Amino acid sequence: MENIIDELNWRGLIKDYSDQALIRDLFSTPNTIYCGFDPSAKSMHIGNFVMIAILMRLQKAGHRVIAVVGGGTGMIGDPSGKSKERNLLDDESIKANTESIRAQLGRFIDLKDPKKGILVNNYDWLSKLSMIDYLRDYGKFFPINYMLAKDIVASRLEAGISYTEFSYMILQSIDFLHLHKTYGCNVQIGGSDQWGNLTSGLELIRKVEGNETKVGVMTSHLITKSDGKKFGKSEDGALFLDRKLTSPYKLYQYFINTSDEDAIKYLKVFTFLTREEIEAIAVAHSANPGDRLAQKRLAFEIVKVVHGEEAAERAIKMTEALFAGDIRALSEDELQDTLGSLKKEVEGDSPLIDLLVSIGAASSKREAREFITGNSVMINGEKVNDVNFVVEKKNALYDRFSVIRRGKKNYFLVDHR
Repeated sequence: MENIIDELNWRGLIKDYSDQALIRDLFSTPNTIYCGFDPSAKSMHIGNFVMIAILMRLQKAGHRVIAVVGGGTGMIGDPSGKSKERNLLDDESIKANTESIRAQLGRFIDLKDPKKGILVNNYDWLSKLSMIDYLRDYGKFFPINYMLAKDIVASRLEAGISYTEFSYMILQSIDFLHLHKTYGCNVQIGGSDQWGNLTSGLELIRKVEGNETKVGVMTSHLITKSDGKKFGKSEDGALFLDRKLTSPYKLYQYFINTSDEDAIKYLKVFTFLTREEIEAIAVAHSANPGDRLAQKRLAFEIVKVVHGEEAAERAIKMTEALFAGDIRALSEDELQDTLGSLKKEVEGDSPLIDLLVSIGAASSKREAREFITGNSVMINGEKVNDVNFVVEKKNALYDRFSVIRRGKKNYFLVDHR
């Protein structure tokens, strides 16, 4: 039987191991691994899904996974990746975010059987620590020079770091020790920027439990695009896992527009297709890149795993309707979902020439006339070549919207209010 480490390596998911041979040995039989999730926002984003997907893969391979929501550490703030002190959230915001993150994790990780998956909040044990216990039982194991040498701290020394954020690595280390002693958790995984925090937890367990304790940590790669830029940002910002913040359609559009190189890489990172399936897609895609087979399968699979197959099928329908100009096939919600970011509010009726200029579809009335007479303008899916045409609210879709299409790809959503 293939060790899960082989699959994770093939998919390009793991950057660093504290001891790959040891972790491989730990995963040769059912074991327990954990990953922490920061409740600094009310929704996780697609970058967080890399870690979630790794836990899902481990669970499918027969290992027990523990997802830790940082209700306690989230009140302190992780200094890694930050150039300045984080603004602390109030208790109410942390609690609300924690519940939201817990609900999201429950969608992806099987929690029905505690032997397969557990969801915990580190506030439950960190909040019970007194200052004296914290200093005597844990602080004594962390030499100041050891902490100062960690990149997550060293990178902040010039700009300044408070004792609050300085102590974060100790709190995360306590998490690992607590989970090791309570649930027999022997492996921790985190993002590559968490290496210092992860190895500190490793050291704490060995100091408390003994140097021969078999525990390990590993980090995932920071996912980037082929041009080296940070992954996971759309024109509207982060790609959230909450459909209210990032709709399934927008998630689909982001991935269907990835480069050929990124599409194959992301199929390995984000989907649960087998190696054979991905290699077959790569071959078929290379034979005919114009069909964008890799991107289409990638976008479908990601939306399916994040939001369900029905949402993925709907995203395809919306994409095809927009491409074909079949605007009337879209529901009101779908119309706003696909074109809402292009919406322009207009009072009442408007001559088409004036409207094209006002919404930015033409730079001048002369150009607007050229577009109209050249059969380049469609309204609600129908061509209009009459320069005297008036766009009227009474003909609007859903008594509100007129969809203007100029050329093949330029869409504008007119909201007649």
